Amino acid sequence: MTLPDYWDVKRATLNLNYQVSQLAAQTTSDITLSLNGVKFYSFRPQNKAGLQTETIDIPTDLIKGTNNLRITGQILNQNGDKNYDLAQTPANWLTIYSGANVNFQYELEPPTTAIKSFYNHISGPDTIANAETSISVPHQPSNAELTAAVYSLAGYSRTMTNEDNQIPINSFDTKRAKNSDYQMIMATYDHLPKRYRKLVHPAKLNQRAVIKTAYSGSKHLLLVTAKDDALLKKASRFIANQELMKETSAATKYISAKTSTDTSSLQYDGSYQLTNTGEQITGPQHQEATYFVNLPVDRTNADGSQVRLHYKYAHNLDFNRSLVTVYVNNKPIGSQKLRANKANDDTLTLDLPKGKSLGNSFVVRVAFDLEMKNNQEATNNQTPWAYIARDSKADIKSKPVTTQLFSNYPSLFLKNRSFNQIAVVKPAQLTHHDFKTLTNVFNLLGNYAESNTGQIQFYDHTPNKAVLQNQNVIAFGTPKQNQFLRQLNPQLYFKFNKDFTGFKSNEKLSLERAYGQRLGTAQLLRSPYNKKRVILAVTAGKSQDVQLASTQINFQKNISQYSGDAIVVDHDNNHYGYRFKRRKDVDQKHSITQTVKKNGRLIIYLGLALFALVLIGLMLFLLLRKNGLLKHGGDHHEK
Repeated sequence: MTLPDYWDVKRATLNLNYQVSQLAAQTTSDITLSLNGVKFYSFRPQNKAGLQTETIDIPTDLIKGTNNLRITGQILNQNGDKNYDLAQTPANWLTIYSGANVNFQYELEPPTTAIKSFYNHISGPDTIANAETSISVPHQPSNAELTAAVYSLAGYSRTMTNEDNQIPINSFDTKRAKNSDYQMIMATYDHLPKRYRKLVHPAKLNQRAVIKTAYSGSKHLLLVTAKDDALLKKASRFIANQELMKETSAATKYISAKTSTDTSSLQYDGSYQLTNTGEQITGPQHQEATYFVNLPVDRTNADGSQVRLHYKYAHNLDFNRSLVTVYVNNKPIGSQKLRANKANDDTLTLDLPKGKSLGNSFVVRVAFDLEMKNNQEATNNQTPWAYIARDSKADIKSKPVTTQLFSNYPSLFLKNRSFNQIAVVKPAQLTHHDFKTLTNVFNLLGNYAESNTGQIQFYDHTPNKAVLQNQNVIAFGTPKQNQFLRQLNPQLYFKFNKDFTGFKSNEKLSLERAYGQRLGTAQLLRSPYNKKRVILAVTAGKSQDVQLASTQINFQKNISQYSGDAIVVDHDNNHYGYRFKRRKDVDQKHSITQTVKKNGRLIIYLGLALFALVLIGLMLFLLLRKNGLLKHGGDHHEK
């Protein structure tokens, strides 16, 4: 829970929606809330069926910029005078529903002219949710201007906490741009409207780009311009670097070709700390700590991965019954008994399951069963505890994910958390629907591109053969707008009719003629120019239907519905996913070594069978020869 620094919070209220076991004993079950490690509220859940709601005021003096709200407690299903009567069973459960939320009452601190202040406001969750933001470019932007706008959008997308909102890319003259309280103006100097051009003296743009705030009443502008394309894109990379933007207190920043703009190193090294500061676990019986491990989105775990725990625990435990267990995605991978002679310094190393892909993110859960001696009741000075040290980590060996399906989108277009040499083929003339499509496509891509060092190049015509062979391609628009999509039609899973006004039926879906003209599709193709590359075609007969298709690939919650390689959406918001590829992986040809490993047992069986056939043949030959049924040395005449 991260709050903008321009919020002056007056009140914070937690609305907790939960349900507890119908067997829970109200007199012994309890739930405790803590914020940033400080406990502030405890209550006993009522013993009743169905959803319950608890409204709790959060002390504002505990609230920081980044906050950790934690819920702990115990749900016990038996009542008794002694601790051993309070049995832990699978019937002791608490479910917290997604409707739980924190409401804030706050006052806004107005932005200063500092670039960092503008950045904080334009990327704030309230500003974005209230549709008060936009990235504005000329009515028909150049390819360089679109590239710069996309880099900037990606910089905001990767830091957004709003799961359902985005900052749109649009042209200067749109209603959204004019009404936005926080607007980024991005264009080369010659393409700026006069009202913006007068804010910068052209002499100051010799071999430099500029980033400058300009406020008028309730309207706040960030002007980004340069005389040439390269410097404009350089300035956009500065904007896509959150650290640099948050550090710039000046109202005007000049960017030269030598200005360092790259984000700090995010190179994946395979080692993840489970806790940065160490974690104390307190209380008798079953206690847990949960950690999230995130790999780059284009990679998954490989064999040889391990979890290494370094921990210590109290001495007053029943060591015959106390143990630690590690789970990965709720499946146990190993346990170890706690030992009196190791209480001050214990370790546990466990291998992750071999041959099982966990994807690019998974959960490691460490569970301690801290049992007291002689079933005695824990008191404040004898409360059992365990401590997970900060050098506990997950060592994850990884391999690239090569699946050419939407289940692997958008990682196919990323490498090491950066854009991976993407060629974008756009319509020659953009409509307002095309701007919305562009925003949808790059909102999700930008959300995963944690580094600003990747490469994107826009084209308004078919790229040359070298580009198509070496880069992944995103093509959007209608075939009438986009020449490349017309050429690509024979490769599409859903092909256009001869007039390019709608889609034809195929083996997956029968399409009535008029209905086929009211569909939008997103199709993930194996590139005909290089089988290891992919082409994302977002297309339809009309540009508004292209936008419709892009609504399924704009947020993670939408794309997670699809596991195939084609998405179809109609005007009634019916959307369907299909799979056409037989082989989902990029590399279709396997080396001899890979084939032997994959089919090792079959090869052994075939070898034994061949050996048996040779042995039987040899025995049959010797038997026939022994009995004179075979002549030796051919026919001879007797003398």
